[in-house]
Amino acid sequence: MREEIERRCISLAKYIVRTGATVRQAAGAFGMSKSSVHKDMHERLRPVHPGLYAEVREILDYHHAVRHLRGGEATRARWKAIRESAPDGKGQTPR
Repeated sequence: MREEIERRCISLAKYIVRTGATVRQAAGAFGMSKSSVHKDMHERLRPVHPGLYAEVREILDYHHAVRHLRGGEATRARWKAIRESAPDGKGQTPR
């Protein structure tokens, strides 16, 4: 593996461990695609730095386990905002 990719993997992993970021948040912070972050963290990091891989894996597994809760909360907040912005207080179908 190229040294540049190894440094990127380690830098990305340290960011995730330090901030507890999701794959999407890390991708935004580093200007990368989510699939690149995912590949770096799940395939490329393990042979380069196994200890850091274990820490990152724990954080990403947690995010995976609670993603259905986070999505439900986002939907609830969206509908609440729609209802509050409607003049009759009943809301409308979100687009």
